[in-house]
Amino acid sequence: MGDEFVILRCVEAEQSELDEAEVINISTAEIQHFDFTSLPHLQQVKIIADQARLMQHSSYFRGLLSGKFSESSCDEILIYWNVESFLNVLRYIFGCSVDITPHNFVLLHEAGLFFGIETLLDKCQIWLVDATSSSGVQTRLLDLTSLIGIWSYSIEHANEVISQLCTSYLARNFMWMISCDSFADTPHKLLYSCIRHSDLTIESEKALCDSILGWVAANNKQSKDLSCFENGATDMLKEIRSSILPLWYAAGKRRCCLFSHYAEKGIQSILSVLRLPSISNDAFRDDDLSRLKIRLTQYTEKVDLANCLQLKAELLLLAIIPSASFSDPILTKRINQCLDRLSLNKSDISWKLLGKTLTFESVQEVDISNCPLLHLEAAIEYFGKSFPSLRSLKAAYFLNFRTEKLHQLALKCPLLREVDLTVDVSPVTSTQVTIVSTSPSFTPANPINPAACESDSSMPFLYKVRFSNLTKLTLEGRTDIIDSDLLSISDIFPSLSYLNIRGCVTITDAALSVMIAKCMKLNSLLACYTSFAQSSVQSLCSSPYNISKNMGQESGRNFYSLANKLQILHIRGCKGVKEASLCQLMSQTNDLKSLCLRDTKLVDSAILCFPGSLLEELDASGTDVSCAALAHIVKNNPGLKSLAARDCKHLLCDESESDGRESCTSLSNLKGIYSELGKSTKLEELALGWGLSFSSMVTLGAAAGTLKSLIVGLGGSLGQNGVEMLPSICPLLETLILYFQAISDSFIREVGKTMKQLRVLALCYCFGDISSLSLRFNMPGLKILKLERVTAWMTNADLVILTQNCKNLVELSLLGCRLLTSAQRVESEMRGWMLLVSLFPINIDLFCSLEAQDIISSGWPGLVSIHLEDCGQITADGISSLSECVALEDILIRHNGSGIQRNFIIQAASKMSMLRRISLDTCDARDGDFDLPSFVDRYSLSFVTISRCKLKKSTLDIHNVGAHKAPMQHESLILAWDSRKLTRTVVKERL
Repeated sequence: MGDEFVILRCVEAEQSELDEAEVINISTAEIQHFDFTSLPHLQQVKIIADQARLMQHSSYFRGLLSGKFSESSCDEILIYWNVESFLNVLRYIFGCSVDITPHNFVLLHEAGLFFGIETLLDKCQIWLVDATSSSGVQTRLLDLTSLIGIWSYSIEHANEVISQLCTSYLARNFMWMISCDSFADTPHKLLYSCIRHSDLTIESEKALCDSILGWVAANNKQSKDLSCFENGATDMLKEIRSSILPLWYAAGKRRCCLFSHYAEKGIQSILSVLRLPSISNDAFRDDDLSRLKIRLTQYTEKVDLANCLQLKAELLLLAIIPSASFSDPILTKRINQCLDRLSLNKSDISWKLLGKTLTFESVQEVDISNCPLLHLEAAIEYFGKSFPSLRSLKAAYFLNFRTEKLHQLALKCPLLREVDLTVDVSPVTSTQVTIVSTSPSFTPANPINPAACESDSSMPFLYKVRFSNLTKLTLEGRTDIIDSDLLSISDIFPSLSYLNIRGCVTITDAALSVMIAKCMKLNSLLACYTSFAQSSVQSLCSSPYNISKNMGQESGRNFYSLANKLQILHIRGCKGVKEASLCQLMSQTNDLKSLCLRDTKLVDSAILCFPGSLLEELDASGTDVSCAALAHIVKNNPGLKSLAARDCKHLLCDESESDGRESCTSLSNLKGIYSELGKSTKLEELALGWGLSFSSMVTLGAAAGTLKSLIVGLGGSLGQNGVEMLPSICPLLETLILYFQAISDSFIREVGKTMKQLRVLALCYCFGDISSLSLRFNMPGLKILKLERVTAWMTNADLVILTQNCKNLVELSLLGCRLLTSAQRVESEMRGWMLLVSLFPINIDLFCSLEAQDIISSGWPGLVSIHLEDCGQITADGISSLSECVALEDILIRHNGSGIQRNFIIQAASKMSMLRRISLDTCDARDGDFDLPSFVDRYSLSFVTISRCKLKKSTLDIHNVGAHKAPMQHESLILAWDSRKLTRTVVKERL
């Protein structure tokens, strides 16, 4: 062959022997059209290539073919390299287009480096720069596994540019990174570099902590050098700003061996913020703002500060002030003055005095729910100043936020689309209670006249400004909202498409009907436990336009009504809707996707009027709906994801009340329901009682395997064998709640072994052969546990075992555990305790002083909710160590011993700053009653419930523990606070 061409023979690097029969011969003229996919196991290839072209573009071939090496005179040049990669290199050299992907980047870059092709190296780097840029078209093509491979390659070849590009990209997209399945494969050095990177972008400090602890847990067992591994893990954990973790989370991590030290420091820092009159003095004295500074970058899209007790307006201000400002003494003094002013809950600070402040254009979502110390008016100022693109604000559990401030919020943040101002729903809204007295009355002083609401001429000029962006508004539980507030909202925000007023009992049906008529884009209405009734139904079913009666009407259906556009309708507990109106409403809701008619006067005639086929969620619990009607819905809505029909006695006909034909029809309809559900591949939630049996679960077939939530209520009869098979039938369950079912130790063992995703487990009034052995099964993922009348044998020693195997609980409910004791009774149980020393990491000398309260507070320090009822003598000596659960938001303690201090409610509210709900019984009061907090010393409390009962001798007990005096309910006093008033209500029932 002449001097113009050279033969290149490329052989796979691991190929030791050369077999001529396997060689493929091609020329560079053919290489552009060569199909590599046709030869997936190509081991070697011969290429006839233009020598001059090779020498022009490759320094490797330029040196090899220049005559200085013996290869220049050989018939062919042997090259050991990845064949596909080498052919791509040749394609590039000879002018063909080569696509760079995350999967071939390393091969191409390594080839370009070895063969000295600078233009290919430049092309690879340009591609990576574009792929890792925030606006790069290739960004979504990157996967974590490929990025880890690229980063590892760059470290191996000491290419700092590539490693920095990978680290910077992963730091900016850290939330995506930790969601990837291959996150646990991230090398420690790479992860540590991302965490320390200035562009680290996270939604919350909790997300960062969870990701590090998860990575540590996944890699701990694989580490060869445990000491070195723990040192590396500690270095990463040091980077967590524990001072801005949610209080419940930091408290819960006290039991985490690697993080307990930092969690304790975080809790102390959080509580110290509460005690400081002003953050400025402490923060600037130590010159350490980083521990209190919220992480914000130019790439931040979501800021999650929910449940951060320590969050004050001062911390928000610190987050938007550049660090350089603190090097200027004059600016530092001004900042201190502003911080001091904010500590007095004054939001009118001068922004000019602060100099330059940071703006974060990418922030679209902020969650500041349950931050009781935050001055919301000041927060709104910051959001308007620094988050100009804010679309969604969640600010739940701010009792002091009045509706008129919505206008201020919309002015400051004009792009807002979603606002959530949820508070706890009053227990008095339940349809199951009988109100004896209430003060003040729920009825507004001046009820709204619908005829007077057609014009907004009486509104203040300020409220005549309308905002078209806000489309989703949640006001759940706000009893301070009256009719005039609702009508103002409908005038200011006429584009509302989603409205949640669940539990807003002070709103009348007349006012709600007017709002519905004004908000013509409304497609989602959640009005559970409100006065939603006849007038509201008429507004939904009427046409909002002046359209003639002959247009848009077919068979009584109005195609132009708001009801026809509804996608979500929840009217649970709205007893004011009559049967005829409900039928009219149902007949026009063709596009509904979510329907809740729980505890309404729903009957078959109404549900059979429903024409829709798009329903995904249906809750008909507590109604008179029958099998036939429910079968009608299930059959016509194949996309059903959630079905709830508990407490529906008509689902199962009683043969004594019906003839055989009706009974057969009922059973046939029941089978039809489960048969239709069994065809679904989307079923996720099921809550049934009457009519549910083990054969029903079998009929569900594969659909049962997709369930994430299963609730079996009164009337359900799975049988012990059926219950024991649940873990294998429904392995993906995240929520499992059983009432009145036969359970066993083997069932709970299978739950622990099989249901790895289980987060909620409730066993209520169940029976069967269950013992303390059931507590020995490890369920670290469990967050909520309810054991009600199923563990009467539970002792303090059993409670210790429970803390070891369910370490991460945040909600605990125990009912009927009468063997639990207080400190005075623990000494007699020493023999049992001695067996548990190895399980419970406490000095043996402390066992004598341990009581049930101590076990709970030390075993689950991060609890946010605790319910203890009829649990022996836990409170016989008062309540002390439970206050160590500093993050508690909900406390219910009843019939556990009459030792609770008179001032317990006020003390608990002052010590537990997150506490919003507390329920007690006077029979547990040491002095026969409790001191009630005033408006000032209630702190974060929204509801206080005091029940009064009298004891009646009873021998009936589900576990036959023995005769005892059972408390019989007399009445309950409920104190409810909102932004305007304190309401005292007395009901006959226990709440």
